[in-house]
Amino acid sequence: MSKHIDGVLHAAAKGRGGVGVKHNKNTAETPVERMPIPQRVVLPMQQHIGAPCVPTVKVGDTVAVGQVIGDSDKFVSAPIHATVSGTVKAVGDVKLANGLITKGVTIESDGEMRLFDGLEPPKVETVKDLCTAVRASGLVGLGGAGFPTHVKLSIPPDKHVDTLVVNAAECEPYITVDYREIIENTRDIMEGVYTLQRLFGFKNVVIAIEDNKPRAFKRMKEVADMDNDRGDEVKLMVLKSKYPQGAEKMMVLSATGRRVPPGKLPADVGCVVMNVGSVAFVARYLRTGKPLVSRSITVDGSAIEHPNNLRVPIGTNIQDIIDYCGGFKTDPRKIILGGPMMGLAVCDTQSPICKQNNAILAFAEGAPAVKRERACIRCGRCVEVCPMSLMPTLIEREARIKDVDGLKLHNAMVCMECGSCAWACPSGRPLVQYMRLAKQVLREEGSK
Repeated sequence: MSKHIDGVLHAAAKGRGGVGVKHNKNTAETPVERMPIPQRVVLPMQQHIGAPCVPTVKVGDTVAVGQVIGDSDKFVSAPIHATVSGTVKAVGDVKLANGLITKGVTIESDGEMRLFDGLEPPKVETVKDLCTAVRASGLVGLGGAGFPTHVKLSIPPDKHVDTLVVNAAECEPYITVDYREIIENTRDIMEGVYTLQRLFGFKNVVIAIEDNKPRAFKRMKEVADMDNDRGDEVKLMVLKSKYPQGAEKMMVLSATGRRVPPGKLPADVGCVVMNVGSVAFVARYLRTGKPLVSRSITVDGSAIEHPNNLRVPIGTNIQDIIDYCGGFKTDPRKIILGGPMMGLAVCDTQSPICKQNNAILAFAEGAPAVKRERACIRCGRCVEVCPMSLMPTLIEREARIKDVDGLKLHNAMVCMECGSCAWACPSGRPLVQYMRLAKQVLREEGSK
């Protein structure tokens, strides 16, 4: 269990696996800067886990910031809003950075950033009101997963959830937007926490921060101490810096000592986990009624001229963002959307930033090279570092031959794709890719 020292919770090292990676938080002390209005934005209808939206506007329509331009009648989905004011120039297929083709809406900006007339703070008095409001806001997990937040907050009546865990670990190297959220918008975070606590009746709230962010922890504690009338209901926790500490199941274990069984969710052990940026957004939305139309991203890497933290309208072109940071100071060898451990390597910067994207990293020649793939030497390091107690090389072999029964037996779907196994492998085996292949094999089998 966790230890309580000087009013602060210190998590014991309970979780297994994980790796020690260099933090490289180069932009930690770089305040978030608002990027100028782009000339146009492209808004894909698939910016979340779940059903894609259907465009609700047509070419030639005039739209304003915060206006719904895409929606779905499916529960696991989240509406898409105009992020600039202007004119709809195209409605049709667009390609995402991961190669997925989806419907999208292209808006040419008029430079005015006019707000939609219908925006107003929602009236929230119950949990149902909150879930309805959060869905209307278009919020999805801002930590990278993109899971619709209203679905996470729609807790089934048979689940007894008593704990809110606010995830401020930000364990991926380079990315610093959550850190900046704590430094710059601490009051919004606490306001969001208190709202969620009041409506859901959480008995415990833990805000968990890794110990490599002492300034963020100090700032969070200063603001929390101002609300001393609330007693010890909201606790701060120091986590040991270890990747992937920010993964949801590892976070639950560190914060509460509860283990989420394979195939289960945090709600099954009485917890809800929310990214610190998502909690702050909830507070701002309830105060202003302005939906999710922009987000903060880190732009960094050895090929970037001026690394920075930026606030950009969702749908902004990746290349436009890089150009605003001075462009490439040398030809990039690799460009990653997200962090170096779980991010997506892209070959085309002519793609839009989506809701779940929190970083653009570009590395020059001479950056750590991909290991040359060799035969497995049976060293067991992948098993040792796997947070989910899987056997990656065994799952790799079963994925190659499409052994469905073996993949089920060895819990391939449990993999969180954190990349710890591939990072630790001395033979350069592309284990994460095989894990993804294994999941695809099981999905295809399930759809027959």
